[in-house]
Amino acid sequence: MDKLLIEGGARLAGEIDASGAKNAALPILCATLLSADAVTLHNLPQLQDVRTTQRLLRELGAEVQAEDPTAVTVQARDLVTHTAPYELVKTMRASILVLGPLLARLGEARVSLPGGCAIGARPVDIHLEGLRAMGADIRVEGGFIHARASKLQGTRFVMDTVTVTGTENLMMAATLAEGTTLLENAACEPEIGDLATCLNAMGARISGAGTSTIRIEGVERLHGAEHRILPDRIEIGTFLVAAAMTRGSVTVRQTGSGLLDAVLRKLQQAGARIHCEADSIQLDMAGRRPVSVDVHTAPFPGFPTDMQAQFMALDCIADGVATISENVFENRFMHALELQRLGADIRIEGHMAVVRGREQLEGAPVMATDLRASAGLVLAGLVADRQTLVDRIYHLDRGYERLEEKFRALGAYVQRVTHIPQEAA
Repeated sequence: MDKLLIEGGARLAGEIDASGAKNAALPILCATLLSADAVTLHNLPQLQDVRTTQRLLRELGAEVQAEDPTAVTVQARDLVTHTAPYELVKTMRASILVLGPLLARLGEARVSLPGGCAIGARPVDIHLEGLRAMGADIRVEGGFIHARASKLQGTRFVMDTVTVTGTENLMMAATLAEGTTLLENAACEPEIGDLATCLNAMGARISGAGTSTIRIEGVERLHGAEHRILPDRIEIGTFLVAAAMTRGSVTVRQTGSGLLDAVLRKLQQAGARIHCEADSIQLDMAGRRPVSVDVHTAPFPGFPTDMQAQFMALDCIADGVATISENVFENRFMHALELQRLGADIRIEGHMAVVRGREQLEGAPVMATDLRASAGLVLAGLVADRQTLVDRIYHLDRGYERLEEKFRALGAYVQRVTHIPQEAA
């Protein structure tokens, strides 16, 4: 099993390119099921979850052809099944996003209840309630969601809680429904806006994406299109935090505007100098130690829960004491115990963590428990004394493209290994 071996102490400097956003690529890949025509997607990140989604599309009968390493054309003309099997869905929670497209296109869908990172319950009840409001008959039996509808009907649906995948699933289903659908208390993340942009290019009529009320006027059919996936704001934020922690100076290119406002404000509070261009972000710490910053996660445009672990790592070596409140997922402090193995001073109190910064962390073997937790551990390893060995990095590979290569390009010592070096054991 692959691991990352990190030799701490390097001050990061240089430039890297941002990859496409995983959290936009996955729903947009699923959206290709809504049309019989070819849909070409560009700026796809080369990630395990993206490969799993493409495999799922092929299992359903779609033709998936790679144009180059970051581009793919999907043609779902002749779908052969409406079943998404457990073997694929169990590894990736985003597989639930084929439910809405299959139901809308074929009138029937059978999708295994999803798996993914163990960071909380993340129930799919809202997905099912919304589809029922559109007229679908839905049963949950034997670990599968069975949905049927001869023709979905437009409706007004108010979500009990803000859910990103729920918003995406219902928005996709509504594109082929009869009449108009209003989704209220919808999620506002940029990735939802990117999905809407792609769907509109395919002939959908969606307005309000990126706000809490989304209006979808159903159409008879969708056609082919080309679309470029937006940059990955979480990857960008992760590298900027790494630069701040190592007191370095890093520029991330091929970014987008307005994707990271909450994160950039926190980095400025930590003492970073931030300079934004139309397609790049530069962070410069000028050799200074970061200052502790409080973090309170919230749905967009609030501070993203997917950046919480990275900022906990920053606070572990910052000057001062910080509180981190996790308000999105109930089980997302598992990385705190692993950071403590590196000498971090962290106290957990329910959904809040109190972090007292230390001048130095100490390298040790640690284990990733989920995708963003693994990123936080890698960042801590970059500033720890001696070697840090991060195990179970298959979590990391689900969301970060060529992470070790990009860190090495910035001057870090990060190496993928398959065995445990004696000095790191």
